Amino acid sequence: MIDPVALSLGPINIHWYGIIMGFAFFLGTYLARYNAKRSGVDPDHVLNMVVFIIPAAIICARAYYVIFEWDQYKDNLLSVFYVWHGGLAIHGGLIGGVLAGTWYVRKHNLPFLVLGDALIPSVILGQAIGRWGNFINQEAHGGPAPEDFMMKFPAFIREQMYIGGEYYHPTFLYESMWNLLVFAILMAMLYRFKRFDGQVLFSYLVLYSLGRFFIEGMRTDSLLIGGTLRVAQLVSLTLIAAGIVLLLIYARKSKHSHHSQNSLE
Repeated sequence: MIDPVALSLGPINIHWYGIIMGFAFFLGTYLARYNAKRSGVDPDHVLNMVVFIIPAAIICARAYYVIFEWDQYKDNLLSVFYVWHGGLAIHGGLIGGVLAGTWYVRKHNLPFLVLGDALIPSVILGQAIGRWGNFINQEAHGGPAPEDFMMKFPAFIREQMYIGGEYYHPTFLYESMWNLLVFAILMAMLYRFKRFDGQVLFSYLVLYSLGRFFIEGMRTDSLLIGGTLRVAQLVSLTLIAAGIVLLLIYARKSKHSHHSQNSLE
């Protein structure tokens, strides 16, 4: 088993979860600056946005999780702030990031969809990396897995997924791999196959949510409504529908705009 504490400096413990999340934010910010510059947006805006987006994303991700798992925290309110133990809900983080990003974009009159297309690959990349923090904390895993199935994975994954005398499906790994695939698709779309502003952003909603819906069904620690309905699956279905509708609307607008320009010529 991997110790969740990477190193100790006197009374201060530095957790792997925090190191992994910090690396995800750093790499995502670097990529976002590059994509923004290639998209014609001043990359300095990315750094300015991150100052607001990262705290908002962390706060909302934690608040989202705590709200649905209130019974865990109501008797020890201080534990609400122990984010290094895990318990950050991605959908809550997205809400916080979008709110902070939208506020900044509107304040500085930036092209929302252009910037959204440039930034969203960083989001899915960060999600892919962040899932390894769940691995270290032995969370976000699936149900019991047969030993012969687990033998197909590297030893360090098997050992970390051996909990309480039983192997569990490494759903963190399934989602991380799916997110990396989506990242590759979005990057290719951004630089080679983009036909209209918003295409990459809306495609993210569909592709990420599609994988999350199926993987969530395997997990044992899902946030629930009414004890049975998985919140993440409900949100995923909503985002898939919204993403498809937005893709169709903006693709149609782009087609009409293209036809209008041809007519004028």
